[in-house]
Amino acid sequence: MEIARGRIPADPNGIESKNVTNNVLDLWRLKKEIPAPFVWPHADTHPSSTTTKLDVPVVDVGAALRSAAGMRHAAAQVAAACASHGFFQVTGHGVDPALARAALDGAGGFFDLPLATKQRARRAPGTVTGYASAHADRFASKLPWKETLSFGHDHHGGNGRVVVDYFISTLGNDFKYLGEVYQEYCKAMEEASLAITEVLGVSLGLGRGYYRDFFADGSSIMRCNYYPRCPEPDRTLGTGPHCDPSALTILLQDGGVDGLQVLVDGAWRSVRPKPGELVVNIGDTFMALSNGRYKSCLHRAVVHREQERRSLAYFLCPRADRVVRPPPSSPAPTPRLYPDFTWADLMRFTQRHYRADNRTLDAFARWLGPPSCSAPPSSNGPALA
Repeated sequence: MEIARGRIPADPNGIESKNVTNNVLDLWRLKKEIPAPFVWPHADTHPSSTTTKLDVPVVDVGAALRSAAGMRHAAAQVAAACASHGFFQVTGHGVDPALARAALDGAGGFFDLPLATKQRARRAPGTVTGYASAHADRFASKLPWKETLSFGHDHHGGNGRVVVDYFISTLGNDFKYLGEVYQEYCKAMEEASLAITEVLGVSLGLGRGYYRDFFADGSSIMRCNYYPRCPEPDRTLGTGPHCDPSALTILLQDGGVDGLQVLVDGAWRSVRPKPGELVVNIGDTFMALSNGRYKSCLHRAVVHREQERRSLAYFLCPRADRVVRPPPSSPAPTPRLYPDFTWADLMRFTQRHYRADNRTLDAFARWLGPPSCSAPPSSNGPALA
């Protein structure tokens, strides 16, 4: 499957709208210094040049699904990683390399468009979908040096054209083919992420189907990221230190340009791109589902002076009204760390009230108020939540 970047339609007027505010694209062309809102505290950006590589396991999901021995090995790898820093890489995920290339190239073509064209999909305040430049619609300081395009993907939802319809409704009929690419890519990522949940279930002693059933009717989020060249990469960040509110993040990195870094034992460690591999990390929702046994770890994205970078992030999320709680029975029961909540509540909290960091779940629990986190879990399993 191929997609030519030149096929993405250009701005019909051939120029960018003069009425568009927050024209962040002009900032990408700066040659000497970055504006003050993009400057991050030294503690957040340092160090960026002495970062060592994070040793993450490479989990063969395909082998895990094919044999009991493969599953045991994969579950042991995942358990060790998730109890420590929550990051691992996967192979055997079944995502067609040509489809992955088409999705990356489609993102590159979209971000090359004039700002006026991209602004047709401008993200509305308080929502997670749409186009955003540096998240300037949400924050006034510590802005990330990036552009994003985000859209939803319902598992088994509607007519199977949720993504296509989004592209047509926001960007126009000329973008139908790009929507079709991302519809197919999201479906592939859904299948890969549900396979990963089988390994996670086995690693926690819950069996292959527990988490797969929990997320089977979910509504996930797809995000295309673009990190332009930066004149002062040591003073800003592509994405600041944060933990993902979602359950899992499955990241496809483009080419040999690294940027993802994870905070482990007080030091930033790089997760380098590898051909054919996806990077997976635990998010806050899954940390709550495991009652803290698996860690949602602080991570960030750095930028470069001479190289731009692209990535595709698929955020696995449950259905909006599904109740998030640990299993009613656990191999190692412990006091509850977090109260019951729905994904809709957590998403609203992080989009409207709180900038995600490594304390998001604790802040969210306080925001929810009673009942107490130590309340016993319901006897209902995920199918009834």
